[in-house]
Amino acid sequence: MLSILMPAYNEASSIAENVCETVETMQALGVDFEIVVIDDGSMDGTHAAASGALARWPGHVRIVRCARNEGKGHALICGASYARGDHVAFLDADMDLHPEQLADFFDVMRESDADVVIGSKFHPRSKVDYPRLRRLYSFGYFMLVRALFGLPVRDTQTGIKLFRRKVLDHVLPRVLVKRFAFDLELLANAHHFGYRIAEAPVKLNFQRVCSRLRLPAVMKVFVDTLAIFYRMRILHYYDRPSHRPSRADFSAGSHEIVVPVTISE
Repeated sequence: MLSILMPAYNEASSIAENVCETVETMQALGVDFEIVVIDDGSMDGTHAAASGALARWPGHVRIVRCARNEGKGHALICGASYARGDHVAFLDADMDLHPEQLADFFDVMRESDADVVIGSKFHPRSKVDYPRLRRLYSFGYFMLVRALFGLPVRDTQTGIKLFRRKVLDHVLPRVLVKRFAFDLELLANAHHFGYRIAEAPVKLNFQRVCSRLRLPAVMKVFVDTLAIFYRMRILHYYDRPSHRPSRADFSAGSHEIVVPVTISE
């Protein structure tokens, strides 16, 4: 089974339509799948809107609701604790990246014997249409990541990724960053523990009129990136034994970085 984790924040206007389109796409591909929508503390009724997709496709859709907005990384960690698939995909809820591309990701995973396949805007066969400023940020971040971590990839931030379940089971308990640098911490650790990462081309149609990425967020990514480097290269924090989070951790709020959630099935 493929578990598709779809974090959503203030996506009430489109979430039901996008989830239904994802279901129909996976059915057309003949994939055994589930979609876990994680409402990351939205203020616009995203959870209620997503329930429309749940009512239409109860056998394929589940909804997890976080009590507060804690960031995309937190939402994905929470969603992963509910995922049942042998493979897990991350997919942004805004549909800038269409889920039909996951078929190619499985091809890349099989052909390269990879444990992780990530979408890359810098892949020579990618077709991207997004703001020039974000292109600049992405390239600058790629240069920084290559210098600090030696990651064999050109893009860590694109919102479509495919993992073998064993990778997430091993790495996610070690991840501390819950917002923009989450992807880097996850991939840097996957590489650190010897998992093979491959890149796949993507078709990206940037649909937002106004990007959520602002200068304060860019600075926070920079600080978090340096903190990841410090934990990995200086403290060797990630090499320590780590507790694997369970559903109980989220439902009970037993950890300071975890908020209570409810789940609808």
